[in-house]
Amino acid sequence: MFERINRLFPVWAILLATLAAFQPQLFVGFKADIKMLLVVIMFAMGLTLTREDFARVVKAPKPVAVGVVLQFLIMPLAALLVSRVLGLGAELTTGMVLVGATAGGTSSNVMTWLSGGHVALSVTMTMVSTVISVVATPFITWLLVGQSIDVPVLGMLLSIAQLVIAPIALGVVFHHLLGARIRKIESALATLAMAAIVMIIAIVVALNAGNLATLGPIVALAVIAHNAIGLAGGYWLSRALGFDIRTARTIAFEVGLQNSGLAVALANQFFTAGAALPGALFSVWHNVSGSLLAGYWKQRGVPAAKQPEAERAQG
Repeated sequence: MFERINRLFPVWAILLATLAAFQPQLFVGFKADIKMLLVVIMFAMGLTLTREDFARVVKAPKPVAVGVVLQFLIMPLAALLVSRVLGLGAELTTGMVLVGATAGGTSSNVMTWLSGGHVALSVTMTMVSTVISVVATPFITWLLVGQSIDVPVLGMLLSIAQLVIAPIALGVVFHHLLGARIRKIESALATLAMAAIVMIIAIVVALNAGNLATLGPIVALAVIAHNAIGLAGGYWLSRALGFDIRTARTIAFEVGLQNSGLAVALANQFFTAGAALPGALFSVWHNVSGSLLAGYWKQRGVPAAKQPEAERAQG
């Protein structure tokens, strides 16, 4: 039952975002709960990780390193480029860069599985980029938009540690203690995380309901372009570097699907509700585009061809 619910993730996101846009009063009162919802997502993700996931970083460091570098190179620069081309103001540009500077989203793991990519590699990249984001997210945001807006680097760094690292670490500890029991409820945990993500999307859309008519279309265009650059850049640069199709698909999702829920939480905490709008729309769109691309790749399959070294390294 839970797996069927989880497959409809993009549908739930669109439905609740639409409801929030037309009935914002149903969700605006939950603004203070955004951070707690993000903690729930990170804790649920931590519950699915084991010590073996950490060991994979050592066993196959090259694709992990490439994926993480592309993650923090392509997405922040693409966010700034798209914002400049479309003439977005400082508030929305900050929101776009925040999305680009965060780690890969947990939905990348699901999309990787659906497309026939390397799930273990995806989980490892998400984990590594999340740890690095504690420093990288505030630093990159300051570097790219600090000239035009005050970026509280230290405050963001501490907040990421509290919202991301602590709940994931706690989840890993629980997995170590209760691994067998947790494996039985992994689908339910995914549903819980999905519900929390959808709720965050609805809250932020509700908080920006008044701006959607004027800002919605241009921000939506920016988000779609940003996401497309990440997916295409992640895939084709990986292929150019000699990685096999499965690994390239995995890296594409890791680069193109961001932890936009964290970007939303940081924007609400340190900037404005308007700066959270790109993250909210990205949360909706990247699940839609990711699902469509995963379905297309799954239908195409993986051509039976000689497997490069990167493929063998992943087993």
